[in-house]
Amino acid sequence: MITGKQRSYLKKLVHTMEPTVYMGKSGLTENVLREMDSYLDAHELLKVKLQDGCPLDAKEAASGAAEKLGAEFVQAIGKKFSLYRRSEKNLIELP
Repeated sequence: MITGKQRSYLKKLVHTMEPTVYMGKSGLTENVLREMDSYLDAHELLKVKLQDGCPLDAKEAASGAAEKLGAEFVQAIGKKFSLYRRSEKNLIELP
């Protein structure tokens, strides 16, 4: 579980990122989850954008993905959301 201060720090980092995973009209599929999982393993912080026609809203998709991936929800704004999961590489030093 991350603290409010850590979440704030992660929000600052994710603000400058471009979305790396795009979720389409099929929603939260196994392929999308696999892509998110591999990206989180490599980078720890992930930004996802929901395309037009996606049946889920950002908070629904984020909570479903976080639960299935064992990740922490960082934020959801509009059609974008971000997740964090610490990897063995420990790339992001949280305050």
